[in-house]
Amino acid sequence: MRHLARGAALTAGLAAGLLAGLLTAAAARAEQIGEVDTAFKLLGRNHKIVVEAFDDPKVSGVSCFVSRALTGGLRGSLGLAEDTSDASIACRQTGPIEISGPLEDGEEVFGRRTSILFKRVQVVRFHDEARATLVYLTYSDRLIDGSPKNAISAVVIRPWNGD
Repeated sequence: MRHLARGAALTAGLAAGLLAGLLTAAAARAEQIGEVDTAFKLLGRNHKIVVEAFDDPKVSGVSCFVSRALTGGLRGSLGLAEDTSDASIACRQTGPIEISGPLEDGEEVFGRRTSILFKRVQVVRFHDEARATLVYLTYSDRLIDGSPKNAISAVVIRPWNGD
């Protein structure tokens, strides 16, 4: 009976991981801009903060920069550690803004796995039409309980003057 429960839990975990992978397929790909070590670890990699950049897949002319924690040590090196929920975001207009298709409030534009199965950091977009602004929210979620830690950035939709 115990083996059946373990097998069911493993199957559910793999299914959740696969589903998360499919859901992020539409999200933007990020490019690592840089990293800094925050704590030395004798075994495995050091704890780090990484900075990644991505372009909004539906809004050309907007780029976002996310900094997030990476847990080091042996577990971190093997991909078994759970990263903290700390993240920061800054989004900027980097060219003429062109929206391709309808924008869904709360639509995920970026996501990264931060634990072996159930935890992710993600960026979602909201379109505040009344203020002609795009609002980007980054937060961490977990299958059972998420974290209230979050950060936002806003980009006003205006003509591009190149300055």
